[in-house]
Amino acid sequence: MPLDYSDRTDFENAERGFIDRLDPCMVQAADGRTIWDLQPYRYLAGECPDTVNPSLWRQAQLCLKNGLFKVTDGIYQVRGLDLSNMTLVEGDTGVIVIDPLVSAETADAALALYRRNRGDWPVTAVIYTHSHADHFGGVEGVLPDGAGDVPILAPEGFLGHAVSENVYAGVAMTRRADYMYGMLLDQSPTGQVSTGLGIATSTGSLGLIPPTVDITRTGQVEIVDGVRIVFQITPNTEAPAEMNFHFPDRRALCMAENATHNLHNLLTLRGALVRDPRAWSRYLNEAVELFGADTDVAFASHHWPVWGTGNVVRFLAEQRDLYAYLHDQTLRLLNTGLTGVEIAEDFTLPPTLDAAWHARGYYGSVSHNVKAIYQRYLGWFDGHPSSLWAHPPQAAATRYVDVIGGQQAVRDKAKDYADAGDLRFAAELLKHAVFADPNDAAARDALAEVYDKLGYGCENATWRTFYLTGAYELRHGVKPSPVTTAGMAAALTVQQLFDSLAVRLDGPRAAAESLVIDWRFTDSGTTVRLTLSNGALIQTENPKSPATPDLTITLTERELLGLLATQRLDGIDHDGDPAALPRLMGLLETPNEAFAVVTP
Repeated sequence: MPLDYSDRTDFENAERGFIDRLDPCMVQAADGRTIWDLQPYRYLAGECPDTVNPSLWRQAQLCLKNGLFKVTDGIYQVRGLDLSNMTLVEGDTGVIVIDPLVSAETADAALALYRRNRGDWPVTAVIYTHSHADHFGGVEGVLPDGAGDVPILAPEGFLGHAVSENVYAGVAMTRRADYMYGMLLDQSPTGQVSTGLGIATSTGSLGLIPPTVDITRTGQVEIVDGVRIVFQITPNTEAPAEMNFHFPDRRALCMAENATHNLHNLLTLRGALVRDPRAWSRYLNEAVELFGADTDVAFASHHWPVWGTGNVVRFLAEQRDLYAYLHDQTLRLLNTGLTGVEIAEDFTLPPTLDAAWHARGYYGSVSHNVKAIYQRYLGWFDGHPSSLWAHPPQAAATRYVDVIGGQQAVRDKAKDYADAGDLRFAAELLKHAVFADPNDAAARDALAEVYDKLGYGCENATWRTFYLTGAYELRHGVKPSPVTTAGMAAALTVQQLFDSLAVRLDGPRAAAESLVIDWRFTDSGTTVRLTLSNGALIQTENPKSPATPDLTITLTERELLGLLATQRLDGIDHDGDPAALPRLMGLLETPNEAFAVVTP
């Protein structure tokens, strides 16, 4: 079905309840860096150029709507001040902040905008809807003095998942996020035109204050600053730890990131665990059953609300059907022997879903979601014996180039395919030419031009930024990322801190070493033994087996982070060989945060 560009419902809803905005909508860090600025996106006021997919242009225009909006009595949202929304719920004595954005600076600005219009309410609670950084990273902007007596509510398992997704594989994810969010691109019709989920992501100070109240079950009721909230736990949907919740006295439903105005990711392109579309669909159905008839407005952590009971139920039902259809039909075709790539190539949605603006693939896509479902059930192997032991990219590239007849022949063939409109195969050929000879400037330039054209045609914002960032780095090389997750370190548990060391251990070098360090924590009464064994760093809590540690360190949990940073035992109670600590730390690698992606 063709898309109905005359339907202005989303534009009306995105503007409904507008109160005030920052003008200009710009936020700076304490050091003067601009970490958020909507002024470069003024180009979106014009007509769609031929360098942007018209459907994505429409979504970008909607994502650009910014300011403070009234959702319903006592509930307000600040939208367009970061990738995510901040929702503010007025209680008896203050305001409850739901999802304090990515950065402390944008969160502070959003709260100030609210207070400018609604009064200087204190923050009386914070709710994290789920474990992704754009929903907790700015918490220090709304609680600059720490939590104190302010409750912070989150779904059970939140902290562990927040850390594992942003720290253990954080370097690789951050590097890939540069591509996914177009962090190095300019904001223009030939560059970044939104993420589909929001206009962009801020680049300020990211932190984490651990939650103080766990939400553990569906139906759990909490009275927060006089506001009654009924929770629905939705694990393994858009995040491993996530929850929806209902405000029965205000007939309002928060859908977290489980129902937004786009098809979401089952496997985000920056990397993550594969999400469960079957569970996702069932939790959406449960939300309809639990809350649908008692809801006048549904809002989420991204995009704009949906008003009207019938509209809310229809919206949630179509989102439910979307994830169920993707799951069930991929499994049906998988069981005929098709691979993920084969299924994705010809997969189409039913007409009603295909024509629904909120089901379009601006952030997730049908193509990469289908492949994610295949991966979830069958893994990386497509079942063909030749795939078991394929050459890695550079080794394969040199062989393909040799078979085709050399670099010039590959470039010539790629041009023929590109001129014929087959940009996908032109990119495949030129990728081999670049990997076989990274110094072949003609191949790099040709591949960059093909990536430009592929990007310009994408309805999916993250596919666009992947293509265009690839083109940028082929032309200009790798630039440092403006994003860091360093601010999360203070929230890590002892186990998580030691895990973060273990994944940096140079196993081949460490295999020849043996080492035992006991860490005695006076505040928790816990001893953790780190044993270096066969190139692996093993943690044992309150060990029972006998051992003679090379070093015993007695300290508090708060002192651990500083000690790992400085490696200085001055002022720290210890017994044994003090050189054991630098021996261990010397076996750790500092990962390359700017590793190559489009070149070998």
